[in-house]
Amino acid sequence: MSSIATTNSLFEIDWEIDTLIEEIQEEIETYGEASSDRIERFQEYLRVHGEKVDRIGRFIRSMEARTSHCRAEAQRLSDRARSSDNKIQRTKSMVLYYLVSRDLKKVEGVEFTLRRQANSQDSVIISDERQVPLEFKTVTLALNGSVWKTLLDSIPDGLKRILDMAVKETTPDNEAIRKAVARHEKVPGAEVKRGDHVRIA
Repeated sequence: MSSIATTNSLFEIDWEIDTLIEEIQEEIETYGEASSDRIERFQEYLRVHGEKVDRIGRFIRSMEARTSHCRAEAQRLSDRARSSDNKIQRTKSMVLYYLVSRDLKKVEGVEFTLRRQANSQDSVIISDERQVPLEFKTVTLALNGSVWKTLLDSIPDGLKRILDMAVKETTPDNEAIRKAVARHEKVPGAEVKRGDHVRIA
């Protein structure tokens, strides 16, 4: 792996290639030909571009493998899996932004192709989680067995406060939101929209 590919982003390498093309064209217009140094640097950056794409591809594949392994280890490694997955998503987001900003469908290396591809289903985008109605959230409760059994048998008014205190977390239920939108219902604080993702080939 060259130091250029290690120390420069895909955007920086791409910008350098564009700059070199302009400089080569100027030299040809001025002197009739481009300097050998400029041509060699241009060829080096083309090679580095492929290296960078492969490096990103290997990194994503590595992080995906690590994520799968960590998730299999259950709670003990859940934090590590989440960190790896975040790295994957940040890396894929960077690649997707690069592809979209350049109006490209893919970039190719020797080993990998990073491809912009439409998602297989619409994505739920939460703009303000606080506005999402409770029926479109997943509620996580922490109750001891006796309270839970009592709740199942019947829910008298006296248990309402206990039940409220037992709610530790609520998260949007994406599937419920998708179904509601499919029925043309409006869900405050959320929308359903089809985006793109990065696929490694």
